[in-house]
Amino acid sequence: MTQVASKQATAPFPLALEDVRIGVVGLGYVGLPVAVAFGRQFPTVGIDIKPARIANLKAGHDETKEATPAELAEATQLTFTGEWDEVAQCNVFIVTVPTPLDGHNHPDLKPLESATRAIGKVLKRGDIVIYESTVYPGCTDEFCVPILEELSGLVYNADFFCGYSPERINPGDKLRKLPDILKITSGSTTEAADFVDALYRRVVTAGTHRTSSIRVAEAAKVMENTQRDLNIALANELAMICNSLGIDTLEVLEAAGTKWNFMAVRPGLVGGHCIGVDPYYLTHKAEAIGHHPEVILAGRRINDRVGKYVVNQFVRLMGRKGLLKGDLRVLVLGFAFKENCPDHRNTKVASIVEHLHEFDIAVDVYDQWVDADECALEYGIRPVSVLETGKYDGIILAVAHDDIVAMGADGIRALGKPGAALYDVKSVLPVDAVDQRL
Repeated sequence: MTQVASKQATAPFPLALEDVRIGVVGLGYVGLPVAVAFGRQFPTVGIDIKPARIANLKAGHDETKEATPAELAEATQLTFTGEWDEVAQCNVFIVTVPTPLDGHNHPDLKPLESATRAIGKVLKRGDIVIYESTVYPGCTDEFCVPILEELSGLVYNADFFCGYSPERINPGDKLRKLPDILKITSGSTTEAADFVDALYRRVVTAGTHRTSSIRVAEAAKVMENTQRDLNIALANELAMICNSLGIDTLEVLEAAGTKWNFMAVRPGLVGGHCIGVDPYYLTHKAEAIGHHPEVILAGRRINDRVGKYVVNQFVRLMGRKGLLKGDLRVLVLGFAFKENCPDHRNTKVASIVEHLHEFDIAVDVYDQWVDADECALEYGIRPVSVLETGKYDGIILAVAHDDIVAMGADGIRALGKPGAALYDVKSVLPVDAVDQRL
């Protein structure tokens, strides 16, 4: 498919790497690593709408734990601000704001629109805007560019340019950080694409993969996470079948994994800002052009109901153990969307808590990684800070944080009453040490 941009008049791309001044818009799990990487080599300004976030970063503290104080200090050309007049002198704008879903699982582009409008007001002739936020194919040209043109009074690909280089940050992963993950790049003209690719090659040691168009890069991003979503959905459905047959799912997967081309994947909760979100961006665009995606939405339906499935299995387990009597209290270990990470965006552990409440079961959540105040504000769930022994009728290990796994099966069981039920969602404890696992 031909890009909209290719139909417009183009002008020579004016920027050289030695003249780059970078503005990173959004300093969350994606934006901060980007700002730190570029801030080692180029004058870079990071801007965020949260004053507390800016104050913490200026003090050398990153509450997301994606950048250490030493890494922040090494980015000697990086400054932080909440004021757009301090970003106006930049000529490269990199947008890393979140692109979540609304209550109907439709793309919520309000953060993207807000960032684009702010850039449009300071955009100058010769500037380039590079989007890293996950979007549907065509979003940059069809949604963002008209805003930039309207507010700047400039003409796309004649006065300013765009690029798209989708983020591949893996929150909590200390082995594969931004420089270690191959980066997709693209640009709105051939010369702009050359520039974007060269720019990222300065900070990504793993290299880059340049695509022929922005739309291809946009589609590649949602595709890679849609594939992961479907693979996990298959594993989750296999777990549901194996549980009904009385077969251990993990043992089945380990046996199947001995075949050379078997794709290793485990069942589990699918939350966070990527895998559980990106397929809906793809299906949104597909339906807009008249195609109803069947396989993708089937995978989403399976993964979205895993929390309810876990609770139904857990309550049946408690029934078999004769525990469904009196006032019940259950402990859920872990609340972040993944292990060893404070990110609780779109965590599906919240659905476990919700469905336990439907059975009139009182629930305590324990997670030392997440911010309790933020969880209370967003979900109405405040994790406890202290664990008490002998208190719970049942325990669900939902997130395999290192500190939780380090308790061991005996340490975790000690938190429950004698005979309490122990359900291991993550299959990290020995199979003979738990009552059931997904």
